[in-house]
Amino acid sequence: MNKYLLNLIGVILLFYTTHSIASPNCHGNFVNPITDVCWSCLFPLTIGSSTVAGGSLSDTKNPSLPICACGSPVIHPGISTGFWEPVAMTDVTRTPYCMVNIGGVQLPMGSYLQSGYVESANSDYNHSFYYVHWYKYPLLYWIKIITDGMCLESGDLDIAYLTELDPTWNDDELTFLLNPEALLFGNVLAQSACAADSVASSVSLPLDTLFWCAGAQGGLYPMNGHVQEHVGGVQASTLLTERMAYKMHRELLISDSVGQNSPALCFNPHLAIIPKSRYRYQMVNPVPTTGSGGCRPFGATTTTWEAGHEIPFTGEDFGFLVWRKRNCCAF
Repeated sequence: MNKYLLNLIGVILLFYTTHSIASPNCHGNFVNPITDVCWSCLFPLTIGSSTVAGGSLSDTKNPSLPICACGSPVIHPGISTGFWEPVAMTDVTRTPYCMVNIGGVQLPMGSYLQSGYVESANSDYNHSFYYVHWYKYPLLYWIKIITDGMCLESGDLDIAYLTELDPTWNDDELTFLLNPEALLFGNVLAQSACAADSVASSVSLPLDTLFWCAGAQGGLYPMNGHVQEHVGGVQASTLLTERMAYKMHRELLISDSVGQNSPALCFNPHLAIIPKSRYRYQMVNPVPTTGSGGCRPFGATTTTWEAGHEIPFTGEDFGFLVWRKRNCCAF
């Protein structure tokens, strides 16, 4: 059996046997890497600007030439490829340390933390707060669909970020230290521009120039767990998954493969501003969205698919699989 799958099984057994407790408020399912993953989200697959295997989802711009070269001082020629890969999972939960995507178990660490909430004071005010966990999930690297390791996110299943341990996640003033530019976008003009991002992301791809917008979900600022305009659990959890991806970029904890021309195809730069157009998401908990249309760009409206994906009591914890566009020079 592949050693990475063995590591994955070991992590799950470890959580179930030694580091978890049963909780009536924590629900979830282990993500099956075969049946719960939208494999059509891998496409389109390109070489240069030519499409080798098409798909129904919009694609970012790819390198114009099929040939590339990397290396110094020895230069290695390669083929410029483009595809989408699953790189991370997120839990979005109101229960501290509830590990939604690895079976709905709760780590015995959160008794001193407040629970998340959904609050509706009146028809004009809907507010919520959730915790988010970010897992490394380089699925393609484990199953060796693409053999060139340079072109894949590598590593094992790992819990990369727990917002319960982050004091900025529940404090707008502390969050300001991470995103001081939020002051520039708290006005009517900046927020009205997000309507264009909502349309663009729902039809094709989000607008990277409007980096403060989360399309139909709202705004990416502040980078914490407070949702000021809570429409529903699916909308709020989708927004917080997108915010978490931005937060990981801002803290330089994840990199991106962004180049359209060599030698930019040869390394993965760290970007403090998220390139939204290079991300997709799919729900994996409580109800996986698979098959055609299982993935959606960041900022796309949830109204077309959210029905039946928020189940009272048992389905109010959410899990998402995050896909990222990969352009690289494959040897």
